[in-house]
Parts: sequence; C-alpha cells; structure tokens
Amino acid sequence: MNQARVGLLVAAALVAMPLTASAQPKGQPKEINLDEPETPAEGTEPVEAPAAPAEGGETTGLGDICAIDPTACPTINLEKEAAKDLKNETYAVQQIYALRYHRFEVNPYFGLTMNDQFVGHNGPGLAVNWYLTNVLAIGVNGNWYGGLNTPSDFNFQTSRAARIGEPITEYQWNANANFTYVPAYGKFAGFSDFIFHYDFFVLGGVGAISTRPMAVVDPDNRTFDWKPKLSFHVGGGLRIFFNRWFAAMFEVSDYIFFDELENPSVDTNNPQDKSTWLAEGKSFTNNVQAQVGLSVFLPFSWEYRLPK
Repeated sequence: MNQARVGLLVAAALVAMPLTASAQPKGQPKEINLDEPETPAEGTEPVEAPAAPAEGGETTGLGDICAIDPTACPTINLEKEAAKDLKNETYAVQQIYALRYHRFEVNPYFGLTMNDQFVGHNGPGLAVNWYLTNVLAIGVNGNWYGGLNTPSDFNFQTSRAARIGEPITEYQWNANANFTYVPAYGKFAGFSDFIFHYDFFVLGGVGAISTRPMAVVDPDNRTFDWKPKLSFHVGGGLRIFFNRWFAAMFEVSDYIFFDELENPSVDTNNPQDKSTWLAEGKSFTNNVQAQVGLSVFLPFSWEYRLPK
C-alpha cells in the first residue's frame, strides 16, 4: 500500500517539472521598440538595414534591392518631373529614312522609246535636282540621242510592202529645267528579311530638243540640218532606296514638241529645191520614254534637328 502511494507521488512530480520549466519568470513584460534594429544573437553577424534613398529621391519599397545594389535605386524626384511642361504637339513621323531637304540628287539613267513604232530614240541621260524642301525640288535633265537612233524592222517592212517611205525623224539631244514634287513615300517588306523604303515623284518642265527629218522619200537629193525646238517635259516615277543615299529609279517621261517631217511628195522638176523638202505645217509629237537608272543623294549623311 505504501509502495503504491510512493509511485503516484513520483509520477505527479515528473508531470509537473516540464510545466514549471516553461513558465515565464514573474515581473513586468519586456517592451519591444519596432524602430530599433533587433540585437543579433551572440555568435552571429549583424544584418545591415536597407540603404536609404538618395537625397531628393522617392521611397520605392524596394529595400532589399537597394541593400544589394544601391546604384539600382531610382533617384528621380517625381514631384519635380510632374511639374515640367508637356509638349502637346505630336509628330506622326519623327524621322524620315531618306531625308531630301537641302540635298542634291544625281540621277544617271538610260532612256528607251515607248511610243514610236518606226524609229527608236534610245540614249543615256542625266538629271540633277536640288531639294528646296523635303518634297519640292528644282533641277535640270538632259538626254543624248546622237548616233543612237535606229529605224525599226516594222518601218522597213511597212515601207517595202506599201512601196512608200514613212516620214521619220531623228533626235540629237534634249535638255530641260524641271520642278519635282514628291507626293507620297513609305516602305514595304521584301525577300522576307528586308525593309525597302520608296517614294513617288511627279515632275514638269520646259526645255529644248534638237531634231531633223531622216531622208527616206528622196535620200539621193535631200539632206536635213539639226534644228532646236521648244519642248515641254512631264513625267513621274518611283525610287526604291537601298540605303539613306542610294536608290534605284524608274521613270516615264513625255517630251512634247512640234516637229518637222519630210515632204512625202517630190518636185520632179527641181528635186534639189530645199523649199520643197519639208511637209507643210508642224507635227505635234510625243516622245514617251522609260528611264531606268540610279539616284545618289549628296551629302551622304545628315543630322536631324528635332524640336525639344
């Protein structure tokens, strides 16, 4: 009986010991100041607080990032930035790929006759333009035909079949002063990986062209001299840029003038009378030609000056 009582007392003591060990000591509770950094435990190194933002800067809530790399913290004063004036004017195209303003365009090309079935007036040409604005230019162009006029096979076959010669003329040179206007420009994708910039242009001008009839009715007696004549120039074309100063050009131009033709009739009494060699009146002539060439813009580079 006594042994049973002793066992109960030992068991009660073992249960009470953990509860006594975990109890708080008597006295006032300790005050904790959240503004002060926590004191590290003995044997551990202190952890630095997040770096403060730069003077005049705004807090970001990125204390951990600032502690690792202080240079990554933003230093912009948002109040000062918000007080700045805003530019209300917005530009749809900030920078043009190939600026033309105050640049020279040098344009060598080769012209091919498009509308004369009887004789071809093919030859090289050169145009030089100065752009007063980005879309308006003044310039000159010239064509050389001397020695390159070629009567066509159609003319030969027609003359042989009809037993009559068709009056034709040959050209020596042509020169014009022009105004050029660029109404549209843009870009397109090609070959999957390339972006090409282009522009359309139209032009008009006035100049002179030197021509003479080719003696086909009475070549034994008739010879003609070159005569310059007033001409008008209208046309339009397309440029495709490969870089900011080099482009391929295709243009269709019409050179309009009044030409003189050989008289299809021969004065049998006096075939050498020059007054009978030319037909009466003037022939309204359109010399339409396709011009294929290159455009080089000078200077090669420029510097944009954008509004602040």
